[in-house]
Amino acid sequence: MKIIALGSPGVGKGTYAKLIVEKYGIITISSGDLFRENIKNETELGKKAKELIDAGHLVPDEITIEMMKERLSREDTQKGFVLDGFPRTIPQAEALAEFVEVDMAINFKADKEIIMQRLTGRRTCKKCAATFHMVNLPPQVEGVCDKCEGELIQRSDELPEVIEERLKVYEEQTAPLIDYYKEKGLLRELTINEDMGKYKDQIMEKVFTAIDNN
Repeated sequence: MKIIALGSPGVGKGTYAKLIVEKYGIITISSGDLFRENIKNETELGKKAKELIDAGHLVPDEITIEMMKERLSREDTQKGFVLDGFPRTIPQAEALAEFVEVDMAINFKADKEIIMQRLTGRRTCKKCAATFHMVNLPPQVEGVCDKCEGELIQRSDELPEVIEERLKVYEEQTAPLIDYYKEKGLLRELTINEDMGKYKDQIMEKVFTAIDNN
């Protein structure tokens, strides 16, 4: 079972991917984790990526693709996986198709108002990095972390104007993948506006049904 998780920032695809791998006994591969692993282990690709990142440049597709190709060649991917954060572009998708055949791409969707609420409502502890949400998971005392009593802050990338820009970039760069996988007959689309905390069972039934009926 080889799945690609698509969806805009704040849609919750990382959470859904985690629950999918737990049910089906497969693994999740995050592009962010892959970069950190290569940089930490000082692989040749990691060194090249770090050099570019430190210089303020974007890491080119060819480096990202080579990292992913190497990762997908490992034995723990044989039973299946969920890709989170890769591919991000059509060239990456075309390159991926050359070394692995995916079973489906699931596009997780939510109304824009829901996404804005999810992202702008987040608060992070300045001290221990625990996360809360002003609506879905509020702290016992406003502005104070339940775990360490540290100060809760709103990260700069969760301000409304920044989120608007992140969503715009997603639409321009990544959304074309939806059409790409639709044309190949591999796309499944799921609209999930419900709160995971209250409707987890119903949400995951919807996700698992989409996978099992593939």
